[in-house]
Amino acid sequence: MAALSVSDQLTQLENARQLVLADSVLYPQIVQGILPIVGSNALLELRRWGADFLAETFASPTLASQQKETLSIRVLQTLRDLLEKPGEDVGVVKSVVQAAASIYPLVFRYIISNPNDSSTWDRMAAIKSNILKRWDTAAPGIRICCIKFVQRVVQVQTPGVIADPRRPEQNEVSLALVARDHPLIPPPFLEAEASGLLDRLLNVFHEDKSDAMLVNATLNCLGMAIATRQSIANKIISAILSFNPMKQANSPMTPKTRVQIKSMERTTRSFLTNVLRRNENGPFSIRIKQHIDRLAQAHLNVFDEGSRKRPAPSEPTDGLENAKRTRYGADVSNRSNFPPLPPGPTSIAQLFTLTEDEGLSSFDVTQLPIDLVVKITLPVLYRIDETLLDNAINGVRSRYLSLSRNQRNAPEDPIQPPLTLDDEEDDYEPDFQPVEDPEQILNKTDALPPEDSLQIPTEVSLGLFNLPQPPPMTEEETESIGKGTISRVFSMMNVLDEPTSAKRQKPGLNRLAGSNYDREAWITVITRLATRASAGLEDDGKEIKKENGLSGAVEKQTRPSLSDSIRETLWKYVIEDFRGRISIAIAWLNEEWFNDRMQKDRQEQEANGASKQPKEHYKKWVMKVLDGIIPYLDAKDKVLIRFLSEIPGVDEKVLERVKRLAMDPERVGLAVNAIHYLILLRPPVREICIDALEDLWRNYDDAKGPTTKLLSKWRPHILERKTNGIKQEATGHVGEAVREAPSTPGPESVVLKANTVAAR
Repeated sequence: MAALSVSDQLTQLENARQLVLADSVLYPQIVQGILPIVGSNALLELRRWGADFLAETFASPTLASQQKETLSIRVLQTLRDLLEKPGEDVGVVKSVVQAAASIYPLVFRYIISNPNDSSTWDRMAAIKSNILKRWDTAAPGIRICCIKFVQRVVQVQTPGVIADPRRPEQNEVSLALVARDHPLIPPPFLEAEASGLLDRLLNVFHEDKSDAMLVNATLNCLGMAIATRQSIANKIISAILSFNPMKQANSPMTPKTRVQIKSMERTTRSFLTNVLRRNENGPFSIRIKQHIDRLAQAHLNVFDEGSRKRPAPSEPTDGLENAKRTRYGADVSNRSNFPPLPPGPTSIAQLFTLTEDEGLSSFDVTQLPIDLVVKITLPVLYRIDETLLDNAINGVRSRYLSLSRNQRNAPEDPIQPPLTLDDEEDDYEPDFQPVEDPEQILNKTDALPPEDSLQIPTEVSLGLFNLPQPPPMTEEETESIGKGTISRVFSMMNVLDEPTSAKRQKPGLNRLAGSNYDREAWITVITRLATRASAGLEDDGKEIKKENGLSGAVEKQTRPSLSDSIRETLWKYVIEDFRGRISIAIAWLNEEWFNDRMQKDRQEQEANGASKQPKEHYKKWVMKVLDGIIPYLDAKDKVLIRFLSEIPGVDEKVLERVKRLAMDPERVGLAVNAIHYLILLRPPVREICIDALEDLWRNYDDAKGPTTKLLSKWRPHILERKTNGIKQEATGHVGEAVREAPSTPGPESVVLKANTVAAR
């Protein structure tokens, strides 16, 4: 390779790259082979190609994570040498920093499992320190790559959600996977370092003069941190909400400044919109909406100068004032001529209606929701022509003034005389009003109540009002109403059944039950109503005496409680579609087990062993669920294994139900696999599961094959004892055959006799 020219070497390296792009299995061999060629002592062209190739390798989705972790340990020294080379090329440094951003989580996971490999962590720490030194002083392209590296460091060194504690290799790399006493990466130190790096990362939003390129790079990196690390999401969103990309608009606007401001505003708005779309009911949703509206309004005020109109003149333009200055150049034809008001009384709707379209006039705006009206009104007000708006306002003003003027000038209606039947009676108008002297008028005035009592009405004091108590309900009515409520809840659960193809977020262990108001919330409510609502208050059921008409005997029946009715309905709901609703059954049985334990502990604390034991529900209903689903399982069903692995308690009765599957030759493998899974992953019940395997091996002929392999690992002495017993029995039969044979038998007859007896 040394004898070849640089172009020939690059050609061969490119051919090797095409090979690994076609087949990712070749990555380890190719990477191991090119490291000596593209090291820090190689030519610039080779170093550039090598750095780009390493960055592409560790960002490739086709390469398995385990292989990436192995390769990352091998390339650390090469990356460190390239970074520490004085005067290194900008392109090489950019690619090395990108590769380091991809490698950091892999090395972190490796160090978690290998706490004694200090040399590997020292190389990674040296690379991190070199990149952090370049963050503020390097070229713009390198600083963008440094921002991505810092985001990855913050994400790794912050505690994340552990989706499955039983499979740590599939969990996301975070500080939650590190032991508290780890010698190389102590969690308190790394968490403090991540907090400081996050503050430096967010400092770009608080600077007086923002660099648009760095702001956009930071916003593009923070989206992943918000989605995966809820512990720092509030801090990031608060910093972005305090950032105003339009603050540089007050300075002289050059074309470059306009482009930078538009870019920052568009990226900020897009970032906040994505955050709001991901969690529309979050604590920052209202502030985010308001900030997005402010950014849109600021964008219109700063950049939409071409669509603005000339400001309205100070003098009125509605024609109401005679002495008015003439506006030359104005387009008088654009002034709208509004229809006159209809004759007769005028309503407020007619006063403000300026259109002659009957459809618009008869449309009831109150039928629209208020949020839709706001969304329609704001954009219309932004884009409306100011001249048309002024004309409409002046038209309504002129209508109002003309109505006021007409009401003042209108004469009062004279009092109409009463209708008479005869014209001759019009002339006769007797005066029956008696004449009163001044003394009588004063006496009447003194008898009137004071003016205050005429103006202020007297207060009427009302007594205390209580609603009457509802009539008492019988037990039958209470039970009927309770069952109706439960049926409505289950109908709501049927409506909220989610399609299996929907992509659901996995909140993991750090979730709050019943917080999303979806089907899972209703399931939590109904299971806790069944288990916890009547906990400690229930008895063994009320006995009902029923007389048998034929024999005259009195039978005692137990009326089920409301909790048992809920359990029965929940059991039917699960059995209707147990494959799709097995998670509901698991959640319900976990609640039952938890409630039984709590009631048992409470009884022991209160009664000190003197009281009777509380009624246990878990064992009853777990057996009933098993009896409901086992008849419908086929040989390839994974539902049984999931059910047995996630219910809180497994005992001999549960395993007895599983062993019954071995009666069907086609489902022997399902029973053996389920018990084997419990042996591997549930150590507390391992012994009784091995007993169940031994029972299958002894009593079920079809299960001898699969159970023999497992017993050879867990109880080999059982198989050895059985084998020794068979050998001893065969030896005894051979001796018996020899003793029963004639005195001079032939060897062939003796062997034949012995084999025949042994075969029996």
